[in-house]
Amino acid sequence: MHQEIITRFNSLKEKQLSIDITRGKPDKDQLDLSNDLIDISIPTSSEDGIDLRNYGEPFGILEARRMGSELLHAPIDNILAGEQSSLLLTYQTVLSNFLFAEPTPWKDLKNPKFICPVPGFDRHFMMLEDFGIEAVPIPLKEDGIDLNAFEEVLKEEENLVGILCVPKHSNPSGEIYSDDNLQKMFEIGSNYSDKFLFLFDHAYLIHDFLPTPEQKPIWQIVSESDVEDQTVITTSFSKVTFGGGGISFMATSGHSLDLIKKVRTTMIICPDKLNQKRHVEFFKDVETVKSHMLKHAELVRPKFELAYSYLEKLPDECGTFSRPTGGYFITYSTSKPVASKVVELCKEMGVLITPAGSTFPKNYDPKDSVIRLAPTYVTKEELMDAMDVFTTSVEIAHFKVEV
Repeated sequence: MHQEIITRFNSLKEKQLSIDITRGKPDKDQLDLSNDLIDISIPTSSEDGIDLRNYGEPFGILEARRMGSELLHAPIDNILAGEQSSLLLTYQTVLSNFLFAEPTPWKDLKNPKFICPVPGFDRHFMMLEDFGIEAVPIPLKEDGIDLNAFEEVLKEEENLVGILCVPKHSNPSGEIYSDDNLQKMFEIGSNYSDKFLFLFDHAYLIHDFLPTPEQKPIWQIVSESDVEDQTVITTSFSKVTFGGGGISFMATSGHSLDLIKKVRTTMIICPDKLNQKRHVEFFKDVETVKSHMLKHAELVRPKFELAYSYLEKLPDECGTFSRPTGGYFITYSTSKPVASKVVELCKEMGVLITPAGSTFPKNYDPKDSVIRLAPTYVTKEELMDAMDVFTTSVEIAHFKVEV
């Protein structure tokens, strides 16, 4: 068996590949779905008479906020429409609490901490590092966070200010939080403190590409749990239309809404209202958004299925992989502590993969086992080569093949 793996390794090296699957980006065909946005004709005023070309409306135009209300199933008074990404609104939420949280701004706490399910989104960890906020990891289960671990951390740690989650098609392993898991998270967290923040980056809210378990709108569970003032939910059109050219939405209430309005009034002045209007005119309503996402699904699904077909060929003893029904990532977990070696071998054969450890705080995966794969951006042919390289690398690392 080793000789066959060595032969495959040498053959792949000879191809001199240059393939990058580090980030979950839409491919050109997906971007083409939104090309009409580029030159769509729009009025210069919003439906309530606001001049879209001028300053004003720092919390978004009415029709964009209405679309956000329909997407997040929250009252329009609780909705803010912003810029390009859910990550930006998430960052602004942390910033507002860091500077102005009551009764004590996070900057004045000794070693403030955020609970982060792992594996998680590398940019979330980078964001918290910007503020000097410690990310405290807890495991994910199939239906959401490990609630026992959540309770234990709340008992053991001091100055915990919140939890940061991707509640649907979790980045990078694809979990979908169950209604029960969310309800119990709210119950446990709010019992710990009525200032504990539930921060949801709902980036993949509408990014299903296979049949997906039903998830009740999170704001509905929030309302039933009476934690509106402690919850912030963000989402966006970043991978619906154009990267950096979409619009974003936030649902929150009370003190949390006041805080985000406070920092945005100072730092934003106003969003790109023309772009908000452009998106509203392009989509018209949420049903059209959903139809648009079905077109994305038709392009994305075959690439995931192709990736699965390669991963299925790996011996079971090498590890396990996630089978997300939406989002942009697959997680492969090696059974031995060889993830760093796998990534290194892939690079040697011309395929770049997200560095091992990136899905954990401080880039440290204690088991050195989790690897994130992003199959969407490359062509089918490139993906076939990349998966051939990846599976070969896993076998080399697992079986300690000398190459």
